[in-house]
Amino acid sequence: MPELPEVETTRLGLLPLLDQTVTRVVVRNASLRWPISADLPALLERRILKKLTRRAKYILAHFEHGVLLLHLGMSGRLCLLAPDDVSGQVAAPEKHDHLDICFNGGQVLRLRDPRRFGAVLWAGASPETHVLLRLLGPEPLETSFTGAYLHQQLRNRKAAIKNVIMDSHVVVGVGNIYASESLFRARIHPETPAKNLTLQQCDVLVAEVKVTLNAALLAGGSSLRDFFGADGNPGYFQQQYFVYGRTHAPCRVCGNPVAMIRQGQRSTFYCKQCQH
Repeated sequence: MPELPEVETTRLGLLPLLDQTVTRVVVRNASLRWPISADLPALLERRILKKLTRRAKYILAHFEHGVLLLHLGMSGRLCLLAPDDVSGQVAAPEKHDHLDICFNGGQVLRLRDPRRFGAVLWAGASPETHVLLRLLGPEPLETSFTGAYLHQQLRNRKAAIKNVIMDSHVVVGVGNIYASESLFRARIHPETPAKNLTLQQCDVLVAEVKVTLNAALLAGGSSLRDFFGADGNPGYFQQQYFVYGRTHAPCRVCGNPVAMIRQGQRSTFYCKQCQH
């Protein structure tokens, strides 16, 4: 599933659409995780895209009368297509291309989603009150996400720290890949009960979450199977992984083999020597 760096990379790739007017909305398959509303074309056509922001793993497309929520789901992509120089047309849709939003500059925002776990939802003029957004925790790269805040959140949490930092009510956008990588950088064992972390460890973990996510952003995110940015280019952060997906490979710090365990039905990667 695309995580925060991949979603932010996608958002940045869509910025050329700002200040353009929607000319047409084509819904080929409305059966996503939540069905695309039948009135979406009427809501968007002849409206100007004013701003593109991100909240957690959602891209928010701001129009003058409200906000469209976009989520990539498990394997979705938002592609920004430009007309061909010869034909003047964008590429023909393929099997899993469920939605086109066409703009007056000729470009098309296309949702490709083989598993159909993504979302295209109208959130109206107050998106912060939408059921999918209103209970989310702080953004990990903002100043509100601090060691003191995390320590307070962990006080009574018996669950493993890796599971807790993936809880979007605690902090958003720290998915499986970046949780494993951040805990390695912080030298914290992923099975440590969250309530056992000291304030100093929380300070370190918050700092390493920020370092890890910023490094991933600079690399354009991670392309493990099917992530590509809006421009069709893959991310390269997977080349910098310390532990994720490196079972039995030597730890880049101590040389001992990287281990893998299952937590919450997800694979967790860590170094038994470096993480205590």
